[in-house]
Amino acid sequence: MGKSTGGFSEAGLRRLREVLARHVESGKIPGLVALVGRGEETHVEALGTMCHDGGLPMRRDTIFRMASTTKPVAVAAVMVLLDECRLRLDDPVDPWLPELADRRVLKRPDGPLDDTVPARRPITVRDLLTSTFGLGVDMTAMGAPMMAALFERGVYGTDWILPEPKPDEWMRRLGTLPLMYQPGERWQYNISNDVLGVLVARVTGRSFEEFLRERILDPLGMKDTGFHVPADKIDRLPPLYAPDPRTGEFTVEDAAEGGHHSRPPAFASGGGGLDSTADDYHAYFRMLLNHGMHGSERILSRPAVELMTTNRLMPEQQAALQAWARSVVHLSHGTGQHGGWGFGMAVRAYRGDYAPVGQFGWDGGAGTSTYADPENQLVGILLTQTGMSTPDSARVIHDFWTTLYQAMDD
Repeated sequence: MGKSTGGFSEAGLRRLREVLARHVESGKIPGLVALVGRGEETHVEALGTMCHDGGLPMRRDTIFRMASTTKPVAVAAVMVLLDECRLRLDDPVDPWLPELADRRVLKRPDGPLDDTVPARRPITVRDLLTSTFGLGVDMTAMGAPMMAALFERGVYGTDWILPEPKPDEWMRRLGTLPLMYQPGERWQYNISNDVLGVLVARVTGRSFEEFLRERILDPLGMKDTGFHVPADKIDRLPPLYAPDPRTGEFTVEDAAEGGHHSRPPAFASGGGGLDSTADDYHAYFRMLLNHGMHGSERILSRPAVELMTTNRLMPEQQAALQAWARSVVHLSHGTGQHGGWGFGMAVRAYRGDYAPVGQFGWDGGAGTSTYADPENQLVGILLTQTGMSTPDSARVIHDFWTTLYQAMDD
């Protein structure tokens, strides 16, 4: 592959840049920032512009809406509480989240909301961490009564799919709905990650963002990470585009100034609300590869990291996750087929592409991808401002990982 630069070959890194540049030059991806780290070596590419019609160039410190790549970071706050025995994995959550006590469960997940049976047991902390507590968002089944109810009752906004009310009101609304499945029965997406943020706040008596910042973000030096972008940094936030699925025309889904991320949200969403940079996320995923250590400081215990980053689903739960991923591959543009799920992130349980078993991380609907690979001591981060309303950002993500694994020198 050519001369090594310490973990990557020079020829491999050139090819990585060429492949990413091709996507930008196509006009379908206005800009991107890519970071690859292996051992002590870090390589960054910042290509294209902040806006689709030109303007400021992308920079290494450009701030992106992390969308669902928020999940692997936000879950660390819960792991701190487990480490400190302020929570236990199989504790029922009723004392802190009484809105989720005494649940009713739909007889059929696509059935009417009043056709229910009692839950067989309480919801536990483990159920929330593994996304198996009984409720989730399924964008492929928007016609189901439960999916309609999530939006009709304002649990999620229709124009911006994040929680809109303040946490207590959000929990009240969620508590008016039955579960779709029995607690622990089936993996479902997203809602559990937002519930975990409320759980952290109620256990600690502090806001979720305050606790996450004190225990995770600040110790890691993640100075550009938060649930909104302050005014003195807003020039580093590009608009978020949702290209028209039919024409490809760029539509601004969220502006920088005056947009959703320009002000503190009513609800700090652990499912998709963080803004961050490539370097900040590199610090976090490198900490996970270092078994919870950041330099000489311990952020999380080694067992906590192992719990987060290895498959936590039972075989029947895992089968449901795999079946779901296969059934929506044409809608998710090929993302999500990992086979396993830890706490707040996917874990590769089979070799389905260029990444090995054991790689962990997640992708985001705003065109982001963040993973770490223990076998190769590798971190890869790709950030764009192009949402997945078309396959374009997913395609550049796939090509990024394909060429990155070829760039390794050994």
